[in-house]
Amino acid sequence: MARKSRFYLKKRGDRRTGSGRLGRLGEVLFFSIFLAAGCAALVLMVTTLLLPQWRLNNDFQETTCKVLDKRIDETNGEDGKLYRPELEIEYQVANRTYRVWAYDVPASHSSGREDKLAIIDSFTVHNDKNTKLYPCWYDPLEPNTVAMVRGYVWMAWVGLIVPFAFILVGGGGLIYAVLHWGKSAEHRAATAGRTSREQFPNIPDDSNITNSPGTTLDFRLPMATSPGWALFGTLVACLFWNGIVSVFVVLAVNSHLEGNPEWFLTIFIIPFVLIGIGLIYFFLRQLLITTGVGPTLAEISKHPLHPGESCKLLISQSGRLSVNSIKVSLVCAEEATYRQGTDTRTETQEVRRSEVFRREGFEIHRGLQLDVECEMDIPADAMHSFKSDHNEINWNIVVDGDIAGWPDYSRSF
Repeated sequence: MARKSRFYLKKRGDRRTGSGRLGRLGEVLFFSIFLAAGCAALVLMVTTLLLPQWRLNNDFQETTCKVLDKRIDETNGEDGKLYRPELEIEYQVANRTYRVWAYDVPASHSSGREDKLAIIDSFTVHNDKNTKLYPCWYDPLEPNTVAMVRGYVWMAWVGLIVPFAFILVGGGGLIYAVLHWGKSAEHRAATAGRTSREQFPNIPDDSNITNSPGTTLDFRLPMATSPGWALFGTLVACLFWNGIVSVFVVLAVNSHLEGNPEWFLTIFIIPFVLIGIGLIYFFLRQLLITTGVGPTLAEISKHPLHPGESCKLLISQSGRLSVNSIKVSLVCAEEATYRQGTDTRTETQEVRRSEVFRREGFEIHRGLQLDVECEMDIPADAMHSFKSDHNEINWNIVVDGDIAGWPDYSRSF
């Protein structure tokens, strides 16, 4: 009798069989942990760091106080002693006198005892010879909560990158896993065209072409990669990487500011910082292309296409652009997927490129678009589109644009 579920998978050659639902459950749990960790960290940072800072600078009321005593408060941190300046102050709110130890809100300790001594030395204790009063700010909801300084610790706000990165990765992965719950890769690939797949099992599914009619020609071609998703993926990678790296950068910078530089940490994080800068550059470039260059559309007059035939091709490019050149090509690429040790690698090689259209030196004005309709010839010796477990042959219409004062772009259909 067959088992209803397999927790231990049976290996057949390079493939493993087992419960796909259990694997999907693992994905859901993994991304749920990411999402929960990001939400928890975000709530903790907001409630303990950011909200008190905001209230201090916006809701607290100003009054005056006299300093009665001063001291350095010490606590043990992971890397040694941490210090905080404290002043015993006396002030009045609504004819009631308060006497508390205070300095900043929220109360925070840090390294560097000498810096804290310099802070308390700038205040003079109140006595018969000195009657100087100092400004302070108290919480109108809890008057015994008071601060001697105001302002924002901007590193706390920069630190929001880390929980937001976790939330983006966890939330995006969780949505993907839930939407594909119970659907294997084979099931998703076969549902759209079961009959044609049974007759031609290695011909790629074409439902994403036939279900999208064009406005001028018969069929509108889908983009190989949506610019919006590419931008979102780049943003997630940029936030996740730089959020983690920024923690170590802060530690390294603080060690230098405190006169006890951590040279090993500083040298160690340099390549990671350079990668982070590269991700920021790539994200900004992708942002410029996505927002500055208008959408590109491609339509063809018939489908399917056969070797030796020709069809009409329409390329539509919108956006207020000064174009150095725009080129449209028919490209054939071969993709191979193979195992190298325990890793699965995919390599793509362009095997043929035929230029269909080129235009140079023109402008696209606001509210208008470039519409180019031309004849596209399919090579007589062309290999048909092909897809198997480890090899693919794909044909694409590729639009390459060289925009004046803007990053070049390439969009594939």
